[in-house]
Amino acid sequence: MQKTIKKWLAGVTVLLAFSAALPVLAQDAKPAEAPAAAATAAASAAAPAVAPADAAAPAAAAAAPAAAPAPVAQKGDTAWMFVATLLVIMMTIPGLALFYGGLVRSKNMLSVLLQVFFVFALIIVLWCLYGYSIAFTEGNAFFGGFSRSLLSGIYDPAKGFSVAATFSKGVVIPEFIYVAFQGTFAAITCGLIVGAFAERVRFSAVLAFMVLWFTFSYLPIAHMVWFWTGPDVITNAETLASETAKAGWIFQKGALDFAGGTVVHINAAVAGLVGAIMIGKRVGYGRDSMAPHSLTMTMIGASLLWVGWFGFNAGSALEAGDIAALAFVNTLLATACATVSWVFGEWIFKGKPSMLGGASGAVAGLVAITPACGFVGPMGALAIGLLAGIICLWGVNGLKRLIGADDSLDVFGVHGVGGILGAILTGVFAAPSLGGQGVFDYVANKASAEYSISGQVLTQATAVGVTIVWSAVVAFVAYKLVDIVIGLRVPEEEEREGLDITSHGESAYHA
Repeated sequence: MQKTIKKWLAGVTVLLAFSAALPVLAQDAKPAEAPAAAATAAASAAAPAVAPADAAAPAAAAAAPAAAPAPVAQKGDTAWMFVATLLVIMMTIPGLALFYGGLVRSKNMLSVLLQVFFVFALIIVLWCLYGYSIAFTEGNAFFGGFSRSLLSGIYDPAKGFSVAATFSKGVVIPEFIYVAFQGTFAAITCGLIVGAFAERVRFSAVLAFMVLWFTFSYLPIAHMVWFWTGPDVITNAETLASETAKAGWIFQKGALDFAGGTVVHINAAVAGLVGAIMIGKRVGYGRDSMAPHSLTMTMIGASLLWVGWFGFNAGSALEAGDIAALAFVNTLLATACATVSWVFGEWIFKGKPSMLGGASGAVAGLVAITPACGFVGPMGALAIGLLAGIICLWGVNGLKRLIGADDSLDVFGVHGVGGILGAILTGVFAAPSLGGQGVFDYVANKASAEYSISGQVLTQATAVGVTIVWSAVVAFVAYKLVDIVIGLRVPEEEEREGLDITSHGESAYHA
């Protein structure tokens, strides 16, 4: 008992030390007066692209005519963002939890459910304490500042509630719903990692790792990919250049990521793969049967993910308009195509179609269309979905064998491979010549006439590479620290008995 207490105290000390280092990481940052809205939308500007900022930002106010009234949030857009946020919550709890829970053995069912459920809650708390501020306020190219820590400044008794802009000039939503919406993205990203090392990791180690990885990988990558100061102040080439210079590093390069191909899926998948390698294979892996204990629950979870993903993708438009509708239909079509291609591919190569294949194909399609959904046309979505089903099928079979890691629930094979594929193909099918939206020129207030497929694909590949390296390095260091202080893996006898009983003292099923 004393050893356990000492380990926990040492762990708390390490976490406090990392927390204390946060101000140093952002010491060069200028505190922002207001946060930016996220995600490079289908209306993003020509490279370097830009996305929307808080409509109350002083720079925007200075650039606007003195007589222009302040934008007011419309109830329709606000209502849609409430619905989208609830849909993303449903994706994680219960969607992701049931999808993962059905895939593990019955003796570990509750351990996975609790890990996903508690990680969601933990990340939401951290998001409101400091995460939102670091990700979505002005700082430097890699980290934001602390002006929105504890969600301060969003409500002022004298000024009322602040707003965050969408991707249309002068269109805003309440900042609080924007905080909640982006918080659900952070939470599900961390929850995805759980599947890579399921059935063998300490619960305390999961929590400690998530705090570290969320702080030093998710937040800076979200800032690099999605942060900018917004479109309202952009009126000419000079203001475009000055506002772009304040954006995140990957955003400045012009990378397109509508709803999280890099920030969510590649980021989480790489961290999961690193964990699967460092923690090691499950006891009996390759010898004992480790078949899913309830594909019924996995199918229910996959269905909830599919429905919830409409909030994830279409909600990233941040308003109820044409781009949200485009993202909606692309999400529907790409997911259906990936399901078809995975099942038929499995049928051809393995001789029988399976329910697990159908569910996995759907998730692969959802992952691959995520970065592209607001940029590509429906036929681009069809192509991405068909390719995702086949390529991710290879990812969880051929690639997994090549890597040799025990990625328990194929997080990298689906989210990593699908995320990389979708991010790269976004650069191809976003081209207007292929039915895509291209990029939006906020100076001319219309779509740019210029689009280079090869140039955009190179930019997309750069974003993918940076995300892989950043996430892998942070994950490796975080796992090492947690292993030293707490220990990553449960003892072998506890793993054999099952984590439900040994770690949590309860069973999912009773005779």
